[in-house]
Amino acid sequence: MSEKIHQSLNGVSKTLLMTLYARARESQHPDSMLKDDKAVEMVNRLDYDFSRFQMHRHDEIAVILRMRKFDDHVRDFLSRNPDGVVVHIGCGLDTRFERVDNGRVEWFDLDMPEVIELRKKFLQTESSRHHLIPRSALEFDWMDEISHLKPRPFLFIAEGVFVYFEEVQVKGLFLQLKECFPGAELVFDGQSPFMVWANNMQLAVAKLEARLHWGVKSGRDPERWSADIKLLDEWNFYTEDKENLKELRWIRAIPALAKASSVFHYRLG
Repeated sequence: MSEKIHQSLNGVSKTLLMTLYARARESQHPDSMLKDDKAVEMVNRLDYDFSRFQMHRHDEIAVILRMRKFDDHVRDFLSRNPDGVVVHIGCGLDTRFERVDNGRVEWFDLDMPEVIELRKKFLQTESSRHHLIPRSALEFDWMDEISHLKPRPFLFIAEGVFVYFEEVQVKGLFLQLKECFPGAELVFDGQSPFMVWANNMQLAVAKLEARLHWGVKSGRDPERWSADIKLLDEWNFYTEDKENLKELRWIRAIPALAKASSVFHYRLG
C-alpha cells in the first residue's frame, strides 16, 4: 500500500478537497459522466477523512456538470484561438489541461503556494506550454509573469473561486485584468445570496473554516463596474436534460432556485 500523503491546507484552499472528492465519487458510478482515475488515486492517497463531506448525489452532479461546462468554454475558446493563452485561477488539483489541451495552448495553473506544492506531489505536468504559478489571485503581480504573451488572446477561468472573495476583491480583479489584457475573456461561476447561505451551512457541517461571501444576484452585476465589461452568456446546470437530473427538473419552475448557481462568460474591454 502506498504511503499516505499529508496535506496542510487551510481556509479556502481546503475546499478543493470537496470538489476532488466529488470527481472521485462520480468516477466510480456505473452511469458516470466523468472518469477521472487521477482523482480516485488522490483521494485514496491523501491523509484526510473525506467522509466528513456529506454530499448528496445532486451536489456531485452539480460539480461535474459545472466542470464540464468550464471545459466546454475552454474548448470553444481554443477552437477560435488555437494559439491562445489560458489561465486557470484557483486550479486546485484539477486536471483540466490534460482534458482540453489542443497541442498549442499556453497554459498557466494559478493557486496558493501550499496548493501548488501539493499539486506537484500528484501531477507532474509542467512543460514548455504548461506552467504553475504559486500565488494568490489577489496579488496582481502574477499578471506580469504572463504579460509577455500579449497580443495572443487570453482566457481566464475561475471555477469555485470568486464566491469565496468579497465583491470588492472580485471587482478589483476584473478591472485589473481588463486593464492588463484588453479584449480577454473571463469565465467564472457564481451563486445567489440564498445559495451562499445554504453552502455556508454545508461548510460548517464539514468543519471547514472557509466561508462564501459574494452572492451574485444577476450576471449583469459586473457590467456595472465598467462599460468595457460585457456579459456574453450564462448557463445553469438545471437546464441540462440529463437522466440523473430528472428528479430535480421541478426546480426549473422556481426561478430563484433555477438560477441559484450559474456559470458566466464575459469579455473584458
